[in-house]
Amino acid sequence: MTETGCSAAGRARAPALRRWILAAVLLPLAAAAADPVYVTAAALFEGRALLSIDGSQRLLRVGETSPEGVKLLGASAREAVIEIGGRRQTLAPGRDTGGGFAAPERKRVAIPRSGRHEYLVAGTVNGLQVQFLVDTGANVVAMNGAQARRLGVDYRLHGTPGAVQTASGVVQAWSVRLDRVEVAGIVVRNVAASVIEGDYPAQLLLGMSWLGRVTMREEHGVLYLEEQ
Repeated sequence: MTETGCSAAGRARAPALRRWILAAVLLPLAAAAADPVYVTAAALFEGRALLSIDGSQRLLRVGETSPEGVKLLGASAREAVIEIGGRRQTLAPGRDTGGGFAAPERKRVAIPRSGRHEYLVAGTVNGLQVQFLVDTGANVVAMNGAQARRLGVDYRLHGTPGAVQTASGVVQAWSVRLDRVEVAGIVVRNVAASVIEGDYPAQLLLGMSWLGRVTMREEHGVLYLEEQ
């Protein structure tokens, strides 16, 4: 082969060789980027956090990003809020996160409509078992006096008196706050509720003070609830 031919062949191979070298460099980087990043809050301060990221200690101020791509969004003496790959995570001291910051799965429940065209679901009020009737027409969670007493809700002492309109007419009621209302693992705290004097409602009503704080949709006779 002539010298000219060798030069031409070399020039032809050079772009291909450069592409091969570039691919050889990029492939390990891509594989590394896909690996999980493990982060621990070693120490927390106002506006700063000492994070252990894959074993390396990084002291970050709010707004700074580590070489591993972990950005500190907020920090206090109790917790740090970080972001990586567009996903946020809250860390407490010593709490380990991993798996590439996979978003936690949201709890959800599917409630089939009953033969009476009602949606009934089991739940808890302040840790005690109840059966709810889902009622989007009720502004708040509602229960009668006997149900409230069984649940330990001292509405006469801690509630605000008022009145509501029922099928039997205007009756006395008390506005209260429930510490914790749970349905299928979906927990909502500090829920507004009403305790109504008498036997109404016969079934605890899961009203909008709870439903308005979850995602809700109805499809083909099934009501789907999902935590926000």
